[in-house]
Amino acid sequence: MNFYALESPRSRCDVSLLEVQVSGKSTFITFGEIMLRLKSPERQRLFQHPLLVSSFGGAEANVAVSLALLGLKSRFITAVPENTVGEACVRELRKYGVDTSAVRRVRNSRLGIYFLEPGADQRPSVVIYDREGSAVSQASPEDFGFPAQMQDACWLHLSGITPAVSGNLADCARTAAREARKAGASVSLDLNFRKKLWNYGKKAQEVMPSLAELADVVIANETDIQNSLGIGTGDGKAVQTPEGYLDLASRVKARFPQVSVVAVTVRESLSADRNRWSAVLCGKSGSWVSRCYEIADIVDRVGAGDAFAAALIYGLTQFQGDEKRALDFAAAASCLKHSVEGDFNLSTAAEIAALCAGDGAGEILR
Repeated sequence: MNFYALESPRSRCDVSLLEVQVSGKSTFITFGEIMLRLKSPERQRLFQHPLLVSSFGGAEANVAVSLALLGLKSRFITAVPENTVGEACVRELRKYGVDTSAVRRVRNSRLGIYFLEPGADQRPSVVIYDREGSAVSQASPEDFGFPAQMQDACWLHLSGITPAVSGNLADCARTAAREARKAGASVSLDLNFRKKLWNYGKKAQEVMPSLAELADVVIANETDIQNSLGIGTGDGKAVQTPEGYLDLASRVKARFPQVSVVAVTVRESLSADRNRWSAVLCGKSGSWVSRCYEIADIVDRVGAGDAFAAALIYGLTQFQGDEKRALDFAAAASCLKHSVEGDFNLSTAAEIAALCAGDGAGEILR
């Protein structure tokens, strides 16, 4: 595969230019489900050890946390049970600066759970979902007051995970996107295809195109695009080159003309511990290929795509139209997430910018 030999020049990220520019509507909103994450310790198999490590996570919540840590005004819309678990979840989001004023509490409900068994070497990581009947999955669009929530929004981020959970949530996602567009906010959609979740009688290709029609920015990998939108390479073969990924992105833009930016992430898994990571972007001003990161000794890859999405949103809104710089910033943020335990990317804008600039040796900063 020649993709990784064609790396782009060093990014022009500059910490001094990473300034949040907000005027008027300035809230970045995400909507979806946050779950209790139960992980086996270190690299052990599930229940090999009597204890599980608990934390919280979920695609849209992960993006909300990253945006807040990057200095943007971030609000997460969801529903949690009105109990100790739900309150612990809300406190965790607040800890990182996320506005939780739109989080509904629901009596006699539950929080979705996912179990994570981290992989090692040739043994892959395993995720088991237990989220049926969760508080948010039972909600309807009217429960969240989307028209009012979008009044101060400049951006709404959604993922393909939420509409996969239930028909109710698919309706909620569409309503949120429509109200965001009415309010003049941009909409980003990470396709995030999860085969295990589409169990309520609808297939992804029956639901996701209607959401893509409401998006300005689409983020995906090759598999997401094929399974969610039914868009392939034409010859049925796997993509092998940067040009191939850019062609796939251009096919998405051709199918959905209102989409201005399509970013395609590329992961080559050499083992559970070692991956290559890069991305391409087909945008308003041109097509771009990011640097490729060789990531060894992965700490936790869960949430890496969400870190990419959040950093891309940040770059597209803060870098004055420099799409290449936004792509490089997003790829670097996602690379750093592989070094952070948990769903959330706890990297700062300065750390991401330093990696963009080529400072990836991992030396002690004194």
